[in-house]
Amino acid sequence: MPTLAPAAPKALVTPLSTTRPGRFPALRHVGPNWYASVMGTAIVASAGAALPWAPALAPVVRAVTVAVWALSALMLLAVLAARAGHWIHHRDQARAHLLDPAVAPFYGCLAMALLAVGGATLTVGRHAIGESAAVAVDAVLFTVGTLVGLAAAVGIPYLLVVRHRVRAADASPVWLLPVVAPMVSAALGPALIPYLPAGQWREALLLACYALFGMSLLATLTLLPLVFARLVVLGPLPVALTPALFLVLGPLGQSTTAAGHFARATPAFAVPETFAVLYGVPVLGFALLWLALAGAMAVRAVRRGMPFSMTWWAFTFPVGTCVTGAAGLARVTGLAALSWLAFGLFALLTAAWAVAWTRTVHGVVSGVLPAAPPAPRPATARTR
Repeated sequence: MPTLAPAAPKALVTPLSTTRPGRFPALRHVGPNWYASVMGTAIVASAGAALPWAPALAPVVRAVTVAVWALSALMLLAVLAARAGHWIHHRDQARAHLLDPAVAPFYGCLAMALLAVGGATLTVGRHAIGESAAVAVDAVLFTVGTLVGLAAAVGIPYLLVVRHRVRAADASPVWLLPVVAPMVSAALGPALIPYLPAGQWREALLLACYALFGMSLLATLTLLPLVFARLVVLGPLPVALTPALFLVLGPLGQSTTAAGHFARATPAFAVPETFAVLYGVPVLGFALLWLALAGAMAVRAVRRGMPFSMTWWAFTFPVGTCVTGAAGLARVTGLAALSWLAFGLFALLTAAWAVAWTRTVHGVVSGVLPAAPPAPRPATARTR
């Protein structure tokens, strides 16, 4: 398969910095991918709140989701502080991360972490801090997260085009992270519409969410063929990177969620429920197909000794978007089958989150995760 560009001169390749560790060495290798743990935790709270629980279980579910939301908020503060320390004390490594095509796309996780915690604050956290405070927190996090997401959606592809020299074999689902962030904004923005003054403000926010929806969807459609072609031509991803396949579920589930939220929006330009069904059902069907494919790849990778890493958090947030998407379709259509599908996906989500969270805590306490990562093995074509 032809490459996207000729091999890069050595001057254009920026390896990760290998200079002295500096102060706070534990922060040196805390990259932007750590925000994935915040996203994966916040989506558990939001997805749990979106499901149609029996009335007898509602108080228990509310207490659990509030606790998970509070945990995600604390994790966001902790990761923000760690990343600030990383940029202050290890600026050389931070710049190397930003100029590394394998790491830079994870800057989209910063935007999605802010958005996910903000959305969970409005849907779940309001039971703990009150509706007014929850709206204020969500408004701030939504605004900042959307701006950061737009910057990542433009800046990271720009660096990929003009600064890096990648090959077709380098195509990865990780490339989707910057362009998915606007879709998260599109899905969470409609929840703030009822709190805006009627008229221009509400219509402007809804139309902005439509624009973010289209921006992310069309960008995703340009990247997905590259990812699938790389799998078909060159075979599976390296074992350690296999969880990244689940990232494809993110734009699929999040766009289905957004379509359902648009259908429930109140301004005059609200998308009818018919569109939510006509768009959401086929896309959710493809998401289930990809989930089966990625799941089979993950089982194969586990059998080959896939080690734990922060990449395992890819098992959480993308699946959570499918939960909220299926739950939204269940509300629009009234079909019990979609509700059961949402509950089944939620069970998968909570199991994946429990494993990723406990393994992350163990890795942080033991010092394994903050340590320097081993040199990656080169990816090869499939064995014939």
